[in-house]
Amino acid sequence: MISSNDFRPGVTIVLDDNVWRVVEFLHVKPGKGAAFVRTKLKNVQTGSVVERTFRAGETVPQATLEKNTMQHTYKESESFVFMDMASYEEATLSSAQIGPGVKYLKEGMEVNVVRWGEQILEVELPNSVILEVVETDPGVKGDTATGGSKPAKLETGAQIQVPLFISVGEKIRIDTRDDSYLGRA
Repeated sequence: MISSNDFRPGVTIVLDDNVWRVVEFLHVKPGKGAAFVRTKLKNVQTGSVVERTFRAGETVPQATLEKNTMQHTYKESESFVFMDMASYEEATLSSAQIGPGVKYLKEGMEVNVVRWGEQILEVELPNSVILEVVETDPGVKGDTATGGSKPAKLETGAQIQVPLFISVGEKIRIDTRDDSYLGRA
C-alpha cells in the first residue's frame, strides 16, 4: 500500500484491477476543507489517461512490477520470440504488446520486458539502435548535413528521415523514442 502523499511521477498503482502510472500530481491544501492530491494517471495496458483526485493520506495498492532482460531470438509469422537472459525461458509476444518500437527490433537485440504478475505490460527498447540503410536515394556531391533530409529504409523495414549524404550500406544510429537520425555508427 502507498499513501497518496507519496505519489511521484513514475509510481505505479493498482485501481480497478488495472495498473496505472502517475504522470503528474499536485498536492492541494485549500484554505477551507481537507487537503487532497490531484493526479493524472496513465493506464499502462491501454495507454488511456485520466485525471483522478485522492484524499490526502488515502492509501492505494502499489503495483509491483518486475523488469527482465530478454533477447529477441526470432520472428515466427506475426509473433516475436524472446529468451529470458537469466532463466533461458522463451516468451512469445505480439507486435501489439511490443508497441511502436517493433519497427526497430532485430534478432539478437536485448530489451527490457516489464511484467505485472504473469501479464506483460510493456517492452522497453534501448534509447538508440544501430541499423543499416538498405534503400535510399543516392547522395550527390555537395550534399551537406544541413542541406535537408531524405527518406531511408532500414534493415528492419523502418522508414526514417536521414541527411542527404547518407548512402545505401551505411550503418546509422537512430533514437527509438522519436524516430530521429543521431549520426553514423
